[in-house]
Amino acid sequence: MAKVISVANQKGGVGKTTTSINLASSLAAAEKKTLLIDIDPQANSSSGLSVHNHNPSVYEVLIGTRDIKDVIVQTYMPFLDLLPSNINLVGAEIEMVDMEAREKLFGKAIEVIRDNYEYIIIDCPPSLGLLTLNSLSASDSVIIPVQCEYFALEGLGQLLNTINIVKQHYNKNLTIEGVVLTMFDVRLRLSQQVADEVKKYFGEKVFKTIIHRNVRISEAPSYGKPVILYDAISTGAKNYIELASELLERNLNGTKQNLK
Repeated sequence: MAKVISVANQKGGVGKTTTSINLASSLAAAEKKTLLIDIDPQANSSSGLSVHNHNPSVYEVLIGTRDIKDVIVQTYMPFLDLLPSNINLVGAEIEMVDMEAREKLFGKAIEVIRDNYEYIIIDCPPSLGLLTLNSLSASDSVIIPVQCEYFALEGLGQLLNTINIVKQHYNKNLTIEGVVLTMFDVRLRLSQQVADEVKKYFGEKVFKTIIHRNVRISEAPSYGKPVILYDAISTGAKNYIELASELLERNLNGTKQNLK
């Protein structure tokens, strides 16, 4: 059964979509059957894998007019599938307001396909609305990208509060998978100061792998590719492969501990 991981942070521009695309791609490169779910109306995870304005989309799955199995598409990467998004998703939150058990609609849809994958990565929108709430309710854990820039910790308290609310009311098993530091610039003292502050705040939850600021990561989406396919020897590609390896190792060790 798949482990479902939301990539969430209500702050925009922290590397959330970049992390979703490249982590999912790196897991697929490790031959782990992976599904990337784009639940952001901007649909950047979809276009980042060369899927544009796909119809039907995750919108139809959420409002219950299409079966999730009929909407998932295969990408050009072996082991990687995509549940695409499009601009129609903008209206989904308004339509969901009057639906019964609206916070758990997505969880019910995902249950149908959990056995088909080893990992399901959800790219959440940069907000704490119903779409993110549905994603967290459907997930086993959350990865929080934090950019190594000023105000990095601003708003994180609100996100952690939302995670606690979800745990109390909708998904008691939800955990924080880890915090990933993004956009680290070795030339700036500020980057190291922010990294130290985040580690002080989150402790062992912070991934050892740091995503460095790298032009290849920024260029790759315009070619509709993850960075590991755009430039496999770039710093960005190596960072995300290391992050995927660390995630796999954490989960392997967790499984071993559970078996004892």
